[in-house]
Amino acid sequence: MDIANLIQTVAIYALPVLFAITVHEAAHGYAALHYGDPTAHMLGRITLNPLKHIDPVGTILMPLMLYFATSGAFLFGYAKPVPVNFGRLRNPKRDMIWVALAGPGANLVQAVAWTLWMYLMYAMGLQEPFFLEMAQAGVLVNLVMFAFNLFPLPPLDGGRILVGLLPMRQAMAVSRIEPYGFFIVLALVVAGVVGNLWLRPLMQATAAAIELLLTPVRLLLF
Repeated sequence: MDIANLIQTVAIYALPVLFAITVHEAAHGYAALHYGDPTAHMLGRITLNPLKHIDPVGTILMPLMLYFATSGAFLFGYAKPVPVNFGRLRNPKRDMIWVALAGPGANLVQAVAWTLWMYLMYAMGLQEPFFLEMAQAGVLVNLVMFAFNLFPLPPLDGGRILVGLLPMRQAMAVSRIEPYGFFIVLALVVAGVVGNLWLRPLMQATAAAIELLLTPVRLLLF
């Protein structure tokens, strides 16, 4: 393993990953507070301090071990989930949809922001590879988090959205999957199902939508 290459990769991805994780989790907490649940607020989790959201195993140890074990071909990790007491929401079944959407929504906004920043650097003639690669990493990381978290299986955000949208009987059946959901998702990731059938298509569609959204900016700058 090329240690110098690893250090460079970590330096490029560190800021985008910290922002992506921190804003994602804080957005969940803020949405929960908005809809009536102060749990995250009382525990100090509605914050942009990344130390409050980093899980030592899921955010640091697991990705590094997988990076070394697979030579960077396969990475997987997770942050410390923001605690939400759905029973304290004003309309639990409906409001859980918005609380769940807040995290991926924050990543989508960041993907747009990093794309816009990349356009601005090109327009200003800034060709420093490190900063351009950081902007590209910011887009990639946030597209991955946006698409992955929308996978419709609890405990991922997409699973909670699905539970909120389904009729009560079907919603309760899907909710029972949650204790095993992480292991099911991990198995589907390893098998390539999530990447090939969900992650890549949704990321490509989202990237194309961002490009379309920013077309006026691109035409103005270039």
